Amino acid sequence: QVQLVESGGGLVQAGGSLRLSCAASGRTSSSRVMAWFRQTPGKVREFVAAISWSGVDTLYGDSVKGRFTVSRDTAKNTMYLQMNGLKPEDTAVYHCAARPRWSNIDSAHDYDSWGQGTQVTVSS
Repeated sequence: QVQLVESGGGLVQAGGSLRLSCAASGRTSSSRVMAWFRQTPGKVREFVAAISWSGVDTLYGDSVKGRFTVSRDTAKNTMYLQMNGLKPEDTAVYHCAARPRWSNIDSAHDYDSWGQGTQVTVSS
């Protein structure tokens, strides 16, 4: 497994931007695919975005397409999520996750490493 630590969450007004980071340490073969999920109380964990080791392949959830951009710096073993045009419905705890292979990317069940999460709150 790999250890994941998120940072960059906070409070922002609607229309604003935030940049989340996820630093990975440990067995890098377990973090070839990294992703962001988000969760609000009482709801299932929602897929946000994922990126392959090379950064060539990305995938986004429908609710964030065109507003969020996922990237990674393999030298720093860190993934980023640039969030623009934030809406109140983006309010959630954002978790990063990692897995070895690019398959079933939007399924939370197939990720074996998770961070503790960072809170993002968007006010109207």
